[in-house]
Amino acid sequence: MGHMGQGTPHGAPQGTPQGPQPLPGIANVVAVGSGKGGVGKTTLSVNLAVALVKLGYKVGLIDADIYGPNVPLMMGASRQPGIVGENRIEPLTAHGVKFISVGLISPGDKPMVMRGPMLHQIIRQFLQQVEWGELDFLLVDLPPGTGDVVISLFQTVPLTGAVVVSTPSDVSLQDARKALEMFHQVNVPVLGIVENMSHFTCPHCHEIIDIFAKGGAERTAKQFGLTFLGPVELDPEIRLGGDSGMPVALGGPESEKARQFYAVAQLVADRAKEQAAKSENILEIS
Repeated sequence: MGHMGQGTPHGAPQGTPQGPQPLPGIANVVAVGSGKGGVGKTTLSVNLAVALVKLGYKVGLIDADIYGPNVPLMMGASRQPGIVGENRIEPLTAHGVKFISVGLISPGDKPMVMRGPMLHQIIRQFLQQVEWGELDFLLVDLPPGTGDVVISLFQTVPLTGAVVVSTPSDVSLQDARKALEMFHQVNVPVLGIVENMSHFTCPHCHEIIDIFAKGGAERTAKQFGLTFLGPVELDPEIRLGGDSGMPVALGGPESEKARQFYAVAQLVADRAKEQAAKSENILEIS
């Protein structure tokens, strides 16, 4: 498998590190965002991580949704992470994916009540103090909106790119466009848009029902000149996989329910390679 390089900050002076710094051993950092809650962003992040592992990549996942950390439940692992070496955090591993979440530190229903500086510290720790080892992809499941956690991520590490998740509804797409604009403002390339809950197939008559309208994310991708990474249908088995800690992507690329996640994963990997090549060319020219 060819090495895919993570971009480095452009124009950074030699000597004292300034601005975002690449993480040693990690080829690509990819943010998964939405601008809006409730669109299935964590479900996509978890299944995308598992699919990338099944495709042969080494993958890590950061649950950066501090206020609603659902990754431990969806990954089926919730023990507290250990400490290794000199105050390094050992990530949990489930289904071949290394992951970390504030939900492992504060499990159960107890809410995390904290302000900006504490959030910034947690994100920096998750990026810099976790023993990730060698990874092809480090996915970051972002919280909804454009607040402190997102800013901390951009300030800490250069991103290969971002994946934006939306349902086809106009309300969801309005917030997705805000996420697109946010990534544009901080010079993070958008690898593409996923349309989640794209449609529902009736299990009895097999009629396709467009519960949240249809095709809105694909139209938005075309409007912005971005890659449409594909649709993911609204399916009770995907929800059940998340609730039980057994993501449907575990079924493999031939599984009817998982196939859509593998299509997204392959496109994300391809786009990341393209973006890494662009970054390397820019650095060589400059």
